[in-house]
Amino acid sequence: MSARMNPLHDPTAELSPTRRPRRAPPKSLDGKVVALFDIGKTRSDEFLDSLEKLLTERGVRTARYAKPTNAKTAPIETLQAVATEADLVVSALAD
Repeated sequence: MSARMNPLHDPTAELSPTRRPRRAPPKSLDGKVVALFDIGKTRSDEFLDSLEKLLTERGVRTARYAKPTNAKTAPIETLQAVATEADLVVSALAD
């Protein structure tokens, strides 16, 4: 089946998803905090561990966040923490 035939689904679990323009990436990670967000999939923590090591070696600050399970949306408190404590987010998908 071609990609054109598959509908796109909003991964944010919003009840009324809205189209938002893509934000431009920062020119540099200097002074930024990168949120490493574990969605609870198998081995996503391993991916984030590796990424955190690489970022830390380059002097980039990271903060770890996680959903309690991949079957549920993240608690609002977790999402608020990410939004207020980090400048960028890497969401880990793995299996």
